[in-house]
Amino acid sequence: MIIIRFPDPIGSEQLQNLSGKQKEIYDYLDRSLSMFEYETTFQLLFEIRLRENTIEAAMKLKDSGVSFTSFTYSRFNPVFWTKVPSGYLLKSNVLPSDAINDIYVNGQEYGFECSTAMVIIFYKAVLDTIKLGDFNYLFRGLLVWNWNYDPDLAIITLEGSEFIPGDVVYFMNPDFDKPIWRGENAVVLGNGLYYGHGIGIGTADEMIKALNTLRKTGASTSAYMLQQHSRLNFKYLSQFSSR
Repeated sequence: MIIIRFPDPIGSEQLQNLSGKQKEIYDYLDRSLSMFEYETTFQLLFEIRLRENTIEAAMKLKDSGVSFTSFTYSRFNPVFWTKVPSGYLLKSNVLPSDAINDIYVNGQEYGFECSTAMVIIFYKAVLDTIKLGDFNYLFRGLLVWNWNYDPDLAIITLEGSEFIPGDVVYFMNPDFDKPIWRGENAVVLGNGLYYGHGIGIGTADEMIKALNTLRKTGASTSAYMLQQHSRLNFKYLSQFSSR
């Protein structure tokens, strides 16, 4: 359910003219049993656009050439990043926007696991949605690995099973063989599909089936989807919108 406290005519017209993935996202929000409340129509439109950019960032990462691997064998382009014990630290002479974009341009220079992929997808989506100067100010001194992220990225994790396209969900694999396959983070793409770095695109059943092939010998417990989801703090980020 969508509630807008102070709707405006221009924003309302934009909502009526939504199409494609943006219309799909709007419909998910509107049909949800959860309440999505906005001060202005602009806040809603910003969330829709950022969610769409999250999905696009996920699809671009899939095609970027980035490999899937553990921290031990990971790699980030040394022109932009320095490896430290807790992850990869942005070099002091590098703009955050250049470093994030390089992952998509020179994917063969990178290798990381699925949680890092989700954070990078969120960074790329925000980069493509807010003002460039604000992005570089907010995210200077980036440290990337696993679920390490800058507080201004403002990721929120909530319980529940109502997922909106652009959310991130988690498939748990209790009887994993190798630790890197203890589970899979995945972006909700809409229409019943998910993208997880290391597995690719599939339905929930296909994600679970893939994880079940990565269990230890004699495993009896199936992988399953956790009833939780992570999403950006859209209202906070909307103040930096590029539009």
